[in-house]
Amino acid sequence: MFDAKRLLDQFLGGDAGATLSQAGGKAKNMLDQVASKTPGGMVGLAAAGGVLALLLGGKGIGRLAGGAVRYGGAAALGALAYRAFQQWQQPQGATPAAALPPPADVPAAFQPGAAPGAGGEPFELSLMRAMIGAAKADGHVDAEEQKRIFDAVERMGLDPAAKGFVFDALNRPADPAAIAQAAASREQAAQIYLASRMAIDPDNPTERAYLEALVQRLALPADLVLHLDRQVAGVA
Repeated sequence: MFDAKRLLDQFLGGDAGATLSQAGGKAKNMLDQVASKTPGGMVGLAAAGGVLALLLGGKGIGRLAGGAVRYGGAAALGALAYRAFQQWQQPQGATPAAALPPPADVPAAFQPGAAPGAGGEPFELSLMRAMIGAAKADGHVDAEEQKRIFDAVERMGLDPAAKGFVFDALNRPADPAAIAQAAASREQAAQIYLASRMAIDPDNPTERAYLEALVQRLALPADLVLHLDRQVAGVA
């Protein structure tokens, strides 16, 4: 079995994502600039900025880079979910925690690699499926765009098993019911929601409908979802 954590880090990207996190509303322009200046064009961007940068095409990349890449990959999702739970459970009127807790202070239930998903696969892979499903929810990834992404992934140096997982996930339709089934706990459900929410534009009716269906399948309380949404707003 391939290293799920390493694959997720490659999927999210590194330096290009951190650069894009500083771009704010100019994320799409920055994405184009990185692609044009990176050796190999889109292939180079995949290696530098992650498969997700290609999949999103600039949409939402500032939110993802600002949180996940800067904090340290999937660890950001656990930390954000934990902070949302803290705020959800604290007495009304209390001052919410401002800073993300350091990784060492995040309980195991919120650490993506601490326990497998409900189906037994590493939970990092479930988070990847969630982000891919959300990114494809509005149907903007057509056959030509998907081929460009596949060609880029082919040249990223992934081992056959990791490459096969990414291709399989990219080929699957956006299915919130299937994504939600991976959550083995409410803590994992919260992380799946965050991963999906960061890849979605809630102003897009199709994407908003996908997110609402996912919330229903995850059985997350409405007031907890509100706190999770605030986490996303905080890293935008």
